[in-house]
Amino acid sequence: MMRSSQRSSALAQNGMVATPHELATRAGLDALRDGGTAADAVVAANAVLTVIYPDQTAIGGDCFFLVYDAEMSELHGFNGSGRAPAAADREQLLAAGYTQMPTRGIYSVTVPGTIDAWDQLACCYGCLGLDRLLQPAIGYARDGFPASPAFANRLLSASEVIAGSDYLRSIYLANGTLPAAGDQIRVPALADSLDLISREGRDAFYTGALAEAIVSTSDRLGGWLTADDLAGHCGEWVTPLTTTYRGVTVAELPPNSQGLTSLIGLNLVEQVALPESWGSADHLHPLIEAKKLSFAVRDQLLTDPDFAPIDTAKLASKSFATELWRTYDSARAMTGTAAIDGDTVYLCAVDRDGNAASLIQSLYMSFGSGVVAGDTGITLQNRGAYFSLDAGHVNRLEGGKRTLHTLMPAMLLRDGQLLGPIGTQGGDAQAQVHLQLIPDLVDYGFAPQQAIDAPRWLSGGGGSLAVALEASIPAETERALAARGHLVSRVQDWDPNFGHAQMILRDRERGHLTGGADPRADGLALGY
Repeated sequence: MMRSSQRSSALAQNGMVATPHELATRAGLDALRDGGTAADAVVAANAVLTVIYPDQTAIGGDCFFLVYDAEMSELHGFNGSGRAPAAADREQLLAAGYTQMPTRGIYSVTVPGTIDAWDQLACCYGCLGLDRLLQPAIGYARDGFPASPAFANRLLSASEVIAGSDYLRSIYLANGTLPAAGDQIRVPALADSLDLISREGRDAFYTGALAEAIVSTSDRLGGWLTADDLAGHCGEWVTPLTTTYRGVTVAELPPNSQGLTSLIGLNLVEQVALPESWGSADHLHPLIEAKKLSFAVRDQLLTDPDFAPIDTAKLASKSFATELWRTYDSARAMTGTAAIDGDTVYLCAVDRDGNAASLIQSLYMSFGSGVVAGDTGITLQNRGAYFSLDAGHVNRLEGGKRTLHTLMPAMLLRDGQLLGPIGTQGGDAQAQVHLQLIPDLVDYGFAPQQAIDAPRWLSGGGGSLAVALEASIPAETERALAARGHLVSRVQDWDPNFGHAQMILRDRERGHLTGGADPRADGLALGY
């Protein structure tokens, strides 16, 4: 039996925004009320999150999105991941004694893609402009914002990274102690950088004063990043990949995003008639095994398609899943791969015209590389840590390459029309949460908030057979999974490492929107 949801799904007639923090949601909703589109709303909200959730995200990170154009009934995708510096040298790191990619520091830094992605989204599908959309974020950075309890707890976990950076110490250890819930935080240097971007546009970041600060910092630390790397950056408009899950079309981004992993997993699960008993071992076991099989494909094949051909049509096909599922054993757990955490923000919006935006943006790990660009207040991502130093690995480090990327916004459609945006943060947990949310909606008829609140599992966090269950999953399920060979552990309910999911669904028959946001963060869905 499942625990009750903490709250009801949000309902609205005109537009809706769902993000992991109330202040960001309200900034997005204000954009909608000012006549903006769904694209405007997610840019405004995302900008606020780069200020108030700085451990999870920053403008020194990457950004991916899907956008649904209601007038044309078309779905478009954008890959805003930055490349490794052209001078990136795997042999240099091996010679220096590294056996795997550095997790932090300047060698983990790749070109940030966020500002270009915001610019492209706002220009192509928005109407308010970056000068208007960045104002709420500038205000919070300059005037201050209160630390939420969730953010204060995460700062404790990130204390080592904070202590290693002069800039981060000056903000988060200014008085010798980390901020507590409710303490006011100001980041004036970041306010100045956002203000410069609002006035001068993307060029301020890629060829102007901010680019100079980023390159100067890289040079000082012995990094590879150059002015040409930044000036040459341009994100890529891509055709989304799709499959159907019991009649619902699921759209994800193609590689180098791991979105294909979710499609493979859903194609596998579709071959099983899930039981009526939600949360039972017969429900969870096939999902966990589908995760393992789909991740094995991901880890073997997915990387930057500019460097290795990937037959996405084959991998997303039902026939491929049928063949892959032949190894499934309904009575025994198979081995899998360990899962890696990641800090990210996912947010979405639908406007009064039926346009939708599904956006995800990240530094990768908490406070990314831990490197801040000069006096700009811009923390640079450590997305390069996902590369391999193994010369035979498909995702090996190479100059100008985009690493396999965990970011994967999704969109659901029915009969070619918008059903709604859906997604989550969580590194390797993202594909696993998609694999739970979508069957909850389709197989079990859950409302958005009910699906988000439902207790989750996470496979691989402690090894190849490991699966962690949130506390409210029934004890008999734990025993039955263990009998099948799963190494089961328990975590608290609403575990913040089990994804921060948001979604908005459109009810075409009744003409309203229904949304939900995750209590594992400070999530809030609001409409008007």
